[in-house]
Amino acid sequence: MEVLKLRFASAARPDLPLGIGMYGIGRARARGDLDVVAPGQPAVVRFCVDRRGVWLSVSEGERGVHVNGREIRRLAMLRIGDAIYVDGIEMRLVGERRRAAAAPAARDGSPDPRVVLRGIGGQHHGRSFTLEHPRTVGRAAEADIRIDDAAFAERHARLEIGEGGVLLRDLGSDEGSLVNGEAVRDALLLPGDQVVFDSHHRFVVEAPVRAFAGQEPIAEAVAREDSAGPAPTPAAASRRGWRLPWLLLAALGLAALLSLLLLYGSG
Repeated sequence: MEVLKLRFASAARPDLPLGIGMYGIGRARARGDLDVVAPGQPAVVRFCVDRRGVWLSVSEGERGVHVNGREIRRLAMLRIGDAIYVDGIEMRLVGERRRAAAAPAARDGSPDPRVVLRGIGGQHHGRSFTLEHPRTVGRAAEADIRIDDAAFAERHARLEIGEGGVLLRDLGSDEGSLVNGEAVRDALLLPGDQVVFDSHHRFVVEAPVRAFAGQEPIAEAVAREDSAGPAPTPAAASRRGWRLPWLLLAALGLAALLSLLLLYGSG
């Protein structure tokens, strides 16, 4: 299950767990910082968590709110790993899931060509890279995903399809990468995961829902708390199974009766 948290820039402030509901964030008094506000109190932004995901709402008249460098005036849907700025103060939406142990893909199998890494920020915004073959990220001319920045590592990381997800392996970069807002060196990426290189080169893993058996997409995990309910009893399941055939039989009987009336009633 996905565990969502809002992480503040100040290390002294604990993460704010985000369950289903509404959370207001306002300016802290005389500290030049942000703080959680009580329900019903004025807020600069509000985070709404529901079965669809996480939404950021900007209060009327507020300015200076950005998500991944893009100004937000009213409403934005957030991804895990997004950086939210209010008056230049950073917050991050972070999350983690239970992940199966990573293993390289079997060489005799064919990687799914529909598994792609799509750029959503930085130099490769709007581009998609298939992961049929291993991809290296770096400044070097031979890198598959080249970051043209003198400060970027020549060989930053390598991505390849593995058993249960996409394997991210660090190749000796200074700071590693961010996956869903968390600093990592190596990680197993699932559909919907966001990976960030050097703080602003952002990508998201996109793949068919069942591309990796045994894993659930991020949207389903976020909604789990809101949609979970008691399991149906065997008797209830049996009643539901019989309901449709009885309706069909009733409809067929009614149609036959109408046909007889039309056939003999006119005489």
